[in-house]
Amino acid sequence: MSEANLKSYPGSDITITFEGGRCLHFAECVRGLPEVFDVSARPWITPDNAGAAALAAVVERCPSGALQYTRNDGGVDETPPDPTVVTVNERGQILLHGNLTLTGPGSQPHPEHRMTLCACGRSAKRPFCDNACRSS
Repeated sequence: MSEANLKSYPGSDITITFEGGRCLHFAECVRGLPEVFDVSARPWITPDNAGAAALAAVVERCPSGALQYTRNDGGVDETPPDPTVVTVNERGQILLHGNLTLTGPGSQPHPEHRMTLCACGRSAKRPFCDNACRSS
């Protein structure tokens, strides 16, 4: 996760964070809770427009991990599946969901629960997918 690109949207019961560089526009958020995720509004995320549990459930459907949450109400944090689930979708992207730790040259290990990795080798944000394969 790049702290420089991370935006925080605090609500009374839950805080949503969004890392735009990882968003692949699967639109799970917009379809799931359009009253919270409105791309035509500013700010585009308004966490207090839905209950924390419903909002957490929608954020957990974000396959890229661009959306994350922190419960402020004492509710349960995300519990990833065990064992880790690895899926290749129709676009050829590699979707990971589980207890993940991303490591790489020059970076500190960073725990994650969801991420979408590049399978075509053309992503400018490797190991993450940036939909480069769709633009060719």
